[in-house]
Amino acid sequence: MCKSLITLQNCRIENNREVLVPDLSWKMNEGEVWLVIGPNGGGKADFLNALAGGAGGERITPNADGLFSDIFSDSTELVSLERAARLIQEERENDESDYLEGGVDHGRTGRIFIAQALSGGSTDVKKGMSHSELPAAARQLEGDPAIKLCGIEKILDRGLKYMSTGEIRRTLLARALVSGKKLLILSDPFAGLDIQSRTILLDFFDSIAKRSGGKQSGSAQPHIILGLERWHEVPDAVTHVLEFSDKKVSFCGPRSEYEKLISERAAAAKAGEEKEKSDFKEGFKELTQAGGFDTPASQALNHQTESRWLSRPEAVSKPPLEDILVEMHDVNVGWDGHQVLSHLNWSLRRGQHWLVRGPNGSGKTTFLELITGDNMQVFANDVRIFGNRRGSGETIWDIKKRLGIVSYRLHVEYRMLGGTSLLAVIISGFRDSIGLYDQPTDSEIDAAKKWLALGGFAGRESENFGNLSYGEQRAILILRSAVKTPEILILDEPCHGLDEQYRAKILQLMELIGNGGTTTMLHVTHDPSEVLPCEKHILELHPNEEPMYRIIVN
Repeated sequence: MCKSLITLQNCRIENNREVLVPDLSWKMNEGEVWLVIGPNGGGKADFLNALAGGAGGERITPNADGLFSDIFSDSTELVSLERAARLIQEERENDESDYLEGGVDHGRTGRIFIAQALSGGSTDVKKGMSHSELPAAARQLEGDPAIKLCGIEKILDRGLKYMSTGEIRRTLLARALVSGKKLLILSDPFAGLDIQSRTILLDFFDSIAKRSGGKQSGSAQPHIILGLERWHEVPDAVTHVLEFSDKKVSFCGPRSEYEKLISERAAAAKAGEEKEKSDFKEGFKELTQAGGFDTPASQALNHQTESRWLSRPEAVSKPPLEDILVEMHDVNVGWDGHQVLSHLNWSLRRGQHWLVRGPNGSGKTTFLELITGDNMQVFANDVRIFGNRRGSGETIWDIKKRLGIVSYRLHVEYRMLGGTSLLAVIISGFRDSIGLYDQPTDSEIDAAKKWLALGGFAGRESENFGNLSYGEQRAILILRSAVKTPEILILDEPCHGLDEQYRAKILQLMELIGNGGTTTMLHVTHDPSEVLPCEKHILELHPNEEPMYRIIVN
């Protein structure tokens, strides 16, 4: 008879405010490797967070006559997009740059962060410690197999806040592996990782899962529970599947039975697929043709465009649009001796949709932040946006009111904001603000409701953004970026954390925007299946090479 590792019988998942999943029974036995899957907001994240100790207050509570037993106790570590976002949020909240000479607080390095796990969370290991002050194990991390597996040897002494999204995810994974915890919960671990890192992680998962969950159980290897948003890149070692939908278990059983179920669902869904796409296209067309919202951003943009045009002697009835939107001339960016971008020459012309790709840490996010104004090294370089060199008198808001942005940084900023309704988040897209601070107009409210309905959030206008799953938050921010039909739409890994349904909608939305002729897109993704047909131009970054980039035109 197989030993039970975790047993939930007639239990519920709740937090301090509400019951999240009212009725749950599930058992994980020795020799089983479980995948937890389900749509955004369906209960999957609540379950995984509760198993890991509930950083957001989630907990598993037995109902009457219920039972909850877990041999892992407090020896559980969670690696997730949510945890990565929370980590960056912590670094920002603890930033002491205003109180330091020189005005720079590098925060915790990867080495310090991992050393804190090695010391059991001891407060004796703090940011700012010199190499010699750290415990011996922390000083020798470069030689640890887990560190090498995750490929972070060269970034151990870099501040967490200076790491790319993929580098943070790999650092979290390395920390989990060296922590000695008996149960690792890996939620959507492949999101944001380049192809090489995903391949390494897949091989690792199969190797560890087979050793800890199979016949060789009893070794020092941790047990692993894998969480995914969609049935994609599922490791061979997975034996069982637990699916959540609508805050309840919608499947629990062997992998083979689940594979049959998703095949049946796919066949049934195909019949209505074309109609859904057609309806979505019509809804998008209606919203973009409406346009013309009288917001502070649109007023300023209209005035700026009109003033530039009327000053020209050839002005007639309609102002022309600039052809070149962004120019970069011999751009160099780096910090702490680490060169991120080197001698970059690049330009973005109206109507040219670009795919930006490269391995984790190659400078993709830094490149985008030079355009958005979120990297101050833009002022030390020749970067021209909408015809003006950065630093020539324009403000960051002069730039951002003509941009739509979806990025990890924006996501973290909105998470830090606190309680904001979904309606307010969408309307803030018209105002280019993080949050909504002025009374919206009736036309903005009406449009925001239609955008929410288009994205599958009809009737949820009053819900709190902070209470949504990570994937639902991402979908809301993508809708926010599109509402004002921006001149440039910057999408940094937009499909992070999205389930199959939301992902299909967002990719269709991006394709419609790309073919609309009004907005020019810059798109970063590691997933080849997310590359759009309209993205004919590719900027490919190659760190530690000369030149460090290549331009490809299809």
